[in-house]
Amino acid sequence: MKAKTVEICAEVRDKRELPPPHYPEIALVGRSNVGKSSLINTMLQRRNLAYTSNTPGKTRGIHFYRIDDRFYFVDLPGYGYARVSRQQQRAWKELVEAYLENRKGHALLLQIVDLRHAPSAADLQMAAWMRHFSLSYRVVATKADKITRGKRMMHRQIIASALNVPAAEIFLFSASSGEGKDVLWRAVLDELARHSGSDGQTGELPGYTEA
Repeated sequence: MKAKTVEICAEVRDKRELPPPHYPEIALVGRSNVGKSSLINTMLQRRNLAYTSNTPGKTRGIHFYRIDDRFYFVDLPGYGYARVSRQQQRAWKELVEAYLENRKGHALLLQIVDLRHAPSAADLQMAAWMRHFSLSYRVVATKADKITRGKRMMHRQIIASALNVPAAEIFLFSASSGEGKDVLWRAVLDELARHSGSDGQTGELPGYTEA
């Protein structure tokens, strides 16, 4: 898929500023510097749409990108980054919790992890949290180009075992080469076609505050 129109609609830093969920949303969650912004830029074929940086923690709010007046990509602040104040971490945590509370039945979550590394403690907590509250989500392993094809299955299985998901259901992705983009688009569009609302609960969201 190639998006015809992409509009940066909002950068929300306060839960009171969250826009109403007019369209379905594809929300990206993951630790800081895992490649969420690069994934958005690659998927939408816009080089500098989402801000990328080698310094973690640059996404300070929730960014909404409206695609073809059909749905949103939503970039959530990265979790597990300790080099900010406790106050800032609490603010991020409250903001993401408010987003998920407000978006029940409207969003598919993409949990972004790094194929090169085993999931962090915050990744494990996030996966458990999403399962406990029956949120719809998929796992995407970025930076696939950094792992040789002969070793990818081993890395994929490590992630699958840690996150308690089937290895075959983990999407491999590379922002550098574009690998996995078409497969991920098909999955996203299929989910948008059948995604229906459901009521759920929210709970303690991990990874946004220091232990």
